[in-house]
Amino acid sequence: MRRGARIALLICWLLALAGLGLLIAQRLVVSTDLRSFMPAPTTPDQKLLMEQVGEGPGSRLLLVAIDGASDEKLAALSRGLSAKLRSDSAFSQTINGDFDLGMLDDQLLPYRYLLSPTLDTASFDRDYLADQLEQRLDDLGSPAATLLKGLLPRDPTLEVLKLAEQWTPAHSPEVRDGVWFSSRGEALLLVQTRAAGFDPGAQGEAIDRIRAAFAALPDSAGAHLTLSGPGYFSVVVNAQTRSEADWIGRISTIGFIVLMLAAYRSVRSLLLGALPVVSGALAGIAVMTLAFSEVHGITLAFGFTLLGVAQEYPIRLLSHRRAGETAIESVRGLWPLLLTAIASACIAYLAFYASGVGGLKQLAVFTITGLLAAGLTTRYALPWLLPDNVRDVESTPGLAAFRNFLDRLPRPRWLPVPVALVAVLMLVFAPGPFWQNDLSALTPLPRDLLATDARLRGELGAPDVRYLLIVEGATADDVLAVSQSVEPRMRALVAKKALDAFELPSIYLPSQAVQRARQAKLPAPDALDASLESALEGMPFRKDLFAPFRHDVEMARTALPLTPQAFVRSPLGQRLAAMLVQRGDHWIGLGTLSGVRDPDAVAALGADFGGNVRLLDLKEASESLVVEYRTRILHALLAATALLLVTITLALRSVRRAWHVLAPMTLATFLVLAVERAAGIPLSLFHLVALILAAGLGLHYALFFERDTDDPAEQRRTLHATVVCVVSALLVFGMLGWSSIPVLRAIGLTVSLGVAFHFCLSILMAPHARQD
Repeated sequence: MRRGARIALLICWLLALAGLGLLIAQRLVVSTDLRSFMPAPTTPDQKLLMEQVGEGPGSRLLLVAIDGASDEKLAALSRGLSAKLRSDSAFSQTINGDFDLGMLDDQLLPYRYLLSPTLDTASFDRDYLADQLEQRLDDLGSPAATLLKGLLPRDPTLEVLKLAEQWTPAHSPEVRDGVWFSSRGEALLLVQTRAAGFDPGAQGEAIDRIRAAFAALPDSAGAHLTLSGPGYFSVVVNAQTRSEADWIGRISTIGFIVLMLAAYRSVRSLLLGALPVVSGALAGIAVMTLAFSEVHGITLAFGFTLLGVAQEYPIRLLSHRRAGETAIESVRGLWPLLLTAIASACIAYLAFYASGVGGLKQLAVFTITGLLAAGLTTRYALPWLLPDNVRDVESTPGLAAFRNFLDRLPRPRWLPVPVALVAVLMLVFAPGPFWQNDLSALTPLPRDLLATDARLRGELGAPDVRYLLIVEGATADDVLAVSQSVEPRMRALVAKKALDAFELPSIYLPSQAVQRARQAKLPAPDALDASLESALEGMPFRKDLFAPFRHDVEMARTALPLTPQAFVRSPLGQRLAAMLVQRGDHWIGLGTLSGVRDPDAVAALGADFGGNVRLLDLKEASESLVVEYRTRILHALLAATALLLVTITLALRSVRRAWHVLAPMTLATFLVLAVERAAGIPLSLFHLVALILAAGLGLHYALFFERDTDDPAEQRRTLHATVVCVVSALLVFGMLGWSSIPVLRAIGLTVSLGVAFHFCLSILMAPHARQD
């Protein structure tokens, strides 16, 4: 092709890539909700698990500690931070032990008499009111007098304070200067975000807001802010993973560039050879943006990793160039095998789509589109841009000697038998569990962070993230009624040390029947006036001082009972909304538990409430979900393997040739499993993803080593291309194998072992060169 035509083709290609980039910039919406990579739940417990992992009260709770200053300054900082966060729409609740009159607004404040348990055991008669007023006289001589002066006319029985005590965690820390303090002298806060706990992006924004609000406080310069909780952990893991992936990617990229320059000694070939891979990546992302409303960030990260297979397409073309032969002529001879390799890799990645998991379906669309785009541009665009005159790599120093060494290696037909036997023995006698079902083990956190979280959780009495008490009913009010019945039983379990504390929806909002019973005990205006006038005899209070009190009592006596929909207007409304959820034609209440020591005792409550109360172990539910997830992927892999067998056999038109391709890939896959299990590594879902990637790479090696040719120069070109592919894969995945992130390490180690085993077995099980 003439120089002008090549330049025109290159410009058109680059413009097409720019067009894809523009489409992506306009349509790409990146999601960070990790639940996209979990399968659709099938059982009620699994459905609850998926909701609670992201939306549950425990998952959205952040633990905050402030230290590095005097108690007085720390208390002021705690109050200042709490005030800022309560006015921030990103947070649904902030508690620091400081009394807050805003827990019920003016419209809902009269309902305190229906929410407080006072009227369950008392009546607003003369004796009760006189006793309360005498206590208020004593209180006015205490340090709390300033607070009570504003509260006394409207609430002489201090129902608001009783509610504040009821809504405060059962095992709250010591209160000093009006706010919580830890045993180490830190000011403590509990902050609940509106953002999903499983959304690192939204949690990161909420944490940034907390830090910004703290930094804006006076005297915050010398103090130190400590954060913990599930949302904080998701941000830490996300940042750590991204950081390691970035520096590994940079080093791997530099290594790959050096490798390509050493292999082909041409900057032009390096730059042009990157175009098919870039085309595949952009085409894959563009199709995803058209097929899905949101694209998960993990899909992009894993997709680029899996798309690494596509880098072999231009490498094959560059290595198989003969001196005096144009790239167009070279690619025609390579295309049948290259097309088989592309089709086989796409079939393998179809297993992701068949899994039915949203994130993996996106991954399948990305990689299959990317592989097809990279393969087709390698075949129909790249050859027209490559120069006519190239250095034939078959003359690379040392390549002939390496090929001769490989030719002299024995290739016994019985080799698969001992290899398979060794793999089976290693799998049978491997230590530890075969599968990793614990999701938390895939993203372990530094021990100091876990220790800090355990300490703050113990100080604050924050709920456990493992257990939930589920209360079910036909309506929301039915759930509240059952919740009330459970409360005394739970208090008995706390007394028996079966758990430390609990929190139920009825603690915030009693059922309508209880509210009506309390309403019935509120006196009519005339009766209240008479009781109050009699109680005030001999006291220094003016009679008209308590007009707001009489007004609120009458409003509470005649108002309709408070509903969850009305309660949501209060600052604690979001807390109740998170604990009271409609599910189809029924409702469920979510009770949080702290310090569970005897889960069996808590679970035994279900037998006494007709199945309307049960204990949910989120760890157990997550493990069952992982097992179903893995089973689904394994079934999809078996189907893909069968389809792959048929495809390779038909493409090569020979069962014997198909055996020389599929047998090394199969044995190498089992060897990888055996070695990792012999090392005591339980296999996770990410190992399965990595095995598919390694199999896709190994299939290329076996296909080209099996290639029927009696030309020694062509055999050396095949070896050169394969060695470049192997070294480039080991550069990337070998470094991932050294990562401190378990997910990255699992992928890196699995693919590196797979590449090595596939390379060796593809050579040893390929037909002998001299026989060919």
